Amino acid sequence: MKFESILEETDGFGRYQIALVLLMYIPRIPIPCHFLLNNFIAAIPSHHCNISSLGSEGIFGNLTQEERLTVSIPVQDDGTPASCHMFSYPQFHLLSNFSSPSEVAVVQCQNGWEYDNSTFISTLATQFDLVCEKRGLAKASATIFFVGVMAGAVFFGVLCDKYGRRSMLLVSYVSSIVFSVVSAFSSNYIMFAAFRFLTGFALTGIINISFVLSIEWVDTKHRTFIGVFGSISWSLGNMLLAGFAYLVTDWRMLIITVTSPLLLATAIWWWIPESARWLIANGKAETAYKYLQKCATFNKRRDFTSRVKLEALSTVMTVEQQGHSYTYLDLFKTPQLRRLTLFTGVVWYGVASTYYGISLNITSFGLDLYLTHFIYAAIEVPAKILIYFSLNKVGRRITQTGTLVLTGFCILINIITPTEYWMFRTVIAVLGKGLSEASFTTVFLYTTELYPTVMRQNGVGYASFMARLGASISPLIMLLEDTWKLLPEVIFCTVAIFSGLIAWLLPETNNERLPETIEDIEEMRKKPINFTTEDQSNIPLKLPICADTTQ
Repeated sequence: MKFESILEETDGFGRYQIALVLLMYIPRIPIPCHFLLNNFIAAIPSHHCNISSLGSEGIFGNLTQEERLTVSIPVQDDGTPASCHMFSYPQFHLLSNFSSPSEVAVVQCQNGWEYDNSTFISTLATQFDLVCEKRGLAKASATIFFVGVMAGAVFFGVLCDKYGRRSMLLVSYVSSIVFSVVSAFSSNYIMFAAFRFLTGFALTGIINISFVLSIEWVDTKHRTFIGVFGSISWSLGNMLLAGFAYLVTDWRMLIITVTSPLLLATAIWWWIPESARWLIANGKAETAYKYLQKCATFNKRRDFTSRVKLEALSTVMTVEQQGHSYTYLDLFKTPQLRRLTLFTGVVWYGVASTYYGISLNITSFGLDLYLTHFIYAAIEVPAKILIYFSLNKVGRRITQTGTLVLTGFCILINIITPTEYWMFRTVIAVLGKGLSEASFTTVFLYTTELYPTVMRQNGVGYASFMARLGASISPLIMLLEDTWKLLPEVIFCTVAIFSGLIAWLLPETNNERLPETIEDIEEMRKKPINFTTEDQSNIPLKLPICADTTQ
């Protein structure tokens, strides 16, 4: 019996599954808030040197603030005060325009900076003076966070296989809350960076485990719906971040605000079921049967116990598979699985690098910071809806390839379009953001379906590692604009198109049952597994192994 056959007996898409997905929405809301938090907490407001070192109040006499800046700080090409330089002593003659500013010697800021607090009360930049030669540290904080996410993907991938999805989900909740709150009260940049790393590390378990748990409890024909509907939580959280950031302009309180939903998530954790697939794969058929009974009862399938016996679940696993512990090395031991692993790694890197390359660069949009972020988030919702139909009609492979390649072309169009056509560039930028989110939505569902049950957690954990590698490098790539302004866009464009072409080499999984064993993957070339939902209903009640499948 295949696991899908047993799941059908409980009603593979009933009230139980819908309730589970809705419960998973609460902990997933803070995820995009933390992932894109740097747009606000690391923002660098307008600033100029503190001119108090140039003399006492009496030296400046009755000069206005504007006149004091004129005699103390050189002017940039756009007419604003320089951010990182000041005159070595007051140049009062500049008030009469007797001398050109270019003729006056300047030095770096001697006594710190003064910041424009009209938009933000406090940010990392204003708190720790991450400006001028330290400007890169503000963007580096995003890289540090994503490195933590990358490490967490490996950690939770291993432990979820060993200890189950549900218990590790609670670990993720509690540790995310603790690390986030401590980071908000950091007294220096090093402390903040360390706890942002740990926050990213802990949050990985939430996003990966919650997604795979939802997929594992749903029948084949509704996997696309659950995958897309569940991912809308990301867009919802992303839009809420714009509102949170607008209302809470202190970086410490903003971190605490976006983390607070996890307190509710922890309280309702008791209602979250363990993965029946994982339980069966780890020889815990009795516990799995209890969860399946509860699912059937909630879905009003009261004849479940008469149609499916406990003994049927025990046949899901073969003797040699019971007790077999898989590792990341198993992803590379067999030819087809190795090929699959390499290709999905490239695709995930490209998807994440492109998405965060666009999402973390909202200051060049030409609009209000909060409005820009909200527009970028809002475009994701129609993109996801369109993707739902695309995934079902044209399949996963074409959708994945198409969204990535089109994202690359949108970036290319903005590279070659003159900046004076700002309205056209804005439309293309928003379209590219929607397509990049569509590619992310697709790759989550696609990857979950590609890997076999016994290796799914490891497979998705590895893929997430590659994604976070791409995300962590993206902020550093943006620093290359100091070398050539268009260089970051050229890199993101190339990565998007290349990874899209690699996605074309992956097998199609639309309407196919989830592969259960490594043998299923290796035999695909010889005899493709293509069970539609109707096919599965005719399979006798005999189950192959259903092992671990959370990320």
